[in-house]
Amino acid sequence: MARRVLIVDDEPLIVKGLKYSLEHDGFETESAADGEEAVNKFFAGQFDLILLDVMLPKLNGIEVCQRIREKSNVPIIMLTAKGEDMDKILGLEYGADDYMTKPFNILEVKARIKSILRRTTVQQHDNSAKILQVRDMKINLNNRSVTIGGKEVNLTAKEFDLLQLFVSNRGKVFSRESLLETIWKYDYLGDLRTVDVHIRRLREKIEKNPAQPEFIFTKWGVGYYFTDKD
Repeated sequence: MARRVLIVDDEPLIVKGLKYSLEHDGFETESAADGEEAVNKFFAGQFDLILLDVMLPKLNGIEVCQRIREKSNVPIIMLTAKGEDMDKILGLEYGADDYMTKPFNILEVKARIKSILRRTTVQQHDNSAKILQVRDMKINLNNRSVTIGGKEVNLTAKEFDLLQLFVSNRGKVFSRESLLETIWKYDYLGDLRTVDVHIRRLREKIEKNPAQPEFIFTKWGVGYYFTDKD
């Protein structure tokens, strides 16, 4: 079945170019020109990924991202014409999985889409262990869900990928550069804070006290590692 992408942008030429290129690669696409239309279309249909512009009429991209994150963990790639780091990080803070700054190379957009979608489905074809468990935290690799004490924890695609990597390699220290290469599958060159944002968000969701973590630790000057102290 073809993967469905919702393209949200108020610039017709950008939408036209994205639709043409993605459909040429076998994706199904639908588009929205403002934030309200995007929210309505998303909840009325089924999509595998969203390309979401930051600057939109009615509701901006951050507001759209927040509303979608209240109900869904669908992968979201933010599109922004601004170059300021704060705009990029802000999008990640509210639940985006990735971002691209306009003007962008359509080949890179497709590479990032395929990378995210590949990582969100690869476990369905893996015959190895389907459940990872740490104390009362269960990580289901089939449906990519996480529960702690029987209560579901809503993680984004990248947050889940990070947690799975950490739990599968307990005690191993990962530098921010290696996490970018492993999880994002490309070079962010200068955007290492992207990792920090995702780690902080992941800690807020799985740690009882993010300021005093029990699972994800920082090895200063090196990177991050996971341990359950058992």
